[in-house]
Amino acid sequence: MPTQAARENHDALFGDRTSTLARTDPELIEYFDDFAFDDVQQDAPLEPRTRTLVQLAALIACGALGEFRVLAGGALRVGVTPVELKEVVYQAVPYVGMGRVFDFLHATNELLTERGVELPLPGQSTTTRATRAERGLAVQKQIIGDEAVDAMYAHAPSDEQHIQRYLSANCFGDHYTRNGIDVPTRELLTLSMLVSLGGADPQVAGHVRANLRVGNDRAMLIAVITQLLPYVGYPRTLNALRALDDVAPAVSHEN
Repeated sequence: MPTQAARENHDALFGDRTSTLARTDPELIEYFDDFAFDDVQQDAPLEPRTRTLVQLAALIACGALGEFRVLAGGALRVGVTPVELKEVVYQAVPYVGMGRVFDFLHATNELLTERGVELPLPGQSTTTRATRAERGLAVQKQIIGDEAVDAMYAHAPSDEQHIQRYLSANCFGDHYTRNGIDVPTRELLTLSMLVSLGGADPQVAGHVRANLRVGNDRAMLIAVITQLLPYVGYPRTLNALRALDDVAPAVSHEN
């Protein structure tokens, strides 16, 4: 039997829904629920909206469609809006690719339709083909830093300059400028996806720095990484913590 805290936190997210795995694999589900809904939430508390948003982003990056469907329903229950849910999926496109996002987009649309939400949702874009490059470069420099962005352009060979332009206009101009979710939250989503992908250690370190620049401090990043642990496992979590410690070491309180 899961702990009282685990049951309460689970029910807040899923109501009285009982997983079929609780009947077929009761020991594993008891371990998992106690860990994910008691230990982790006690040691690294995040308000429900932020917690579910970053976990949903991680599940997309993992390709965990079934778990995403379940958690997305819980996210709507604890206050994530349909627009916010869609924005998580949209934010994933430049980081994990449409090849992976395609099924998650359809799953999100099916869930929202089941809940009586009319689609399409109100548009959240703030740029046009004429403005996306300029606006994107501006927000890219806000997040990453002028010198770092200038260096990326300066160091890219001439036959790769188009990729730098895509980063500015598409990744940042088309996506980070959207309404629905603010820039600091988008950076948490991006970091969660990069951590969960694996094999993206330089990008994880880069977006640790970016998160710090937009106001997400070390404590927030530790909380987010901890909340991802039950869904992405220890190796990727430890790699993320190593990147965080390299970029923003813990402050020693020793005399």
